[in-house]
Amino acid sequence: MRNIAFGYSTRCNLRCAHCVAADTLPDYQKMELTRAKEIIGDMAAAGVTGISFTAGEPFIYFEDLLELVALCREEGIYTRIVTNSYWAKTADQASQRLDRLKQSGLCQLRLSYSRWHQEQVPHANIRHAAQACQQIGMDYFISFVTDFSAADDTCEQFLRDHALKFFPEPIIYSGRADGFSRTALRTDYQDNRCAMNPYLAPDLNLYACCDAGSHFRTTNFFLLGNLGNHALDQLLTLSERHPLYNCIRNMGISPIASFAGFKASEIVTLRKCELCKMLFDVPERLQMLREAAGGRLQRWIR
Repeated sequence: MRNIAFGYSTRCNLRCAHCVAADTLPDYQKMELTRAKEIIGDMAAAGVTGISFTAGEPFIYFEDLLELVALCREEGIYTRIVTNSYWAKTADQASQRLDRLKQSGLCQLRLSYSRWHQEQVPHANIRHAAQACQQIGMDYFISFVTDFSAADDTCEQFLRDHALKFFPEPIIYSGRADGFSRTALRTDYQDNRCAMNPYLAPDLNLYACCDAGSHFRTTNFFLLGNLGNHALDQLLTLSERHPLYNCIRNMGISPIASFAGFKASEIVTLRKCELCKMLFDVPERLQMLREAAGGRLQRWIR
């Protein structure tokens, strides 16, 4: 099953300190609407069954978004939109926007929520958007980005007080959040397998990873290619057949780190995306793992 994170634009009305989709300086890019429609047609032909509109704030180009969602419905593609809910200032405004999206065929809304988001967007906007989804029968969930510190207790309590559906999502220390201070995790020794849904950027670069992988500037390990030069199906097939990508999907990041010589006591202190960068954005280590991916790495047991 092929799913893709679709970055129609990198433009956002917020500058959240923890944003993984943006670096320190803004870099606003946007696809042409006609090109985006062509790409969605190519995605349908390539067997893509789910598209998540993400990257910048999708609601900035709301009328374009309606057309893209409607086209996905025609093509039989499941759609999700990731939004910061800036537009849900009142219950009526939220209902009006979401009713139009539902008519266009939107399947699910993902609401980004955190103490960093809510420095710029009132908590009430999240409630308006979520409750509007409940009223019109649209599936939704709130992505509660957190560093699991006591500073987030008030945010979580707000969600519980209003009986809103959410899940805690660990902050990714990349993009603007790269300079944040960390505390050691000391988690159990989990595999950290990654589904690796591809991410399409507005400049038509396709990455094998939809999270921090597009920021691996030293090796560009997750860059599959550009749709200006390659067919979409060709790049998706490349991702699916890539020996080292499949080790990430099937084995997980932690066993690969163990194979690369990381101590168990170190692995349990690192977040998944941080560990991934230490493995694949270092040229010498990446070369070693590439050579081992087809044999020795797959047989490794920690």
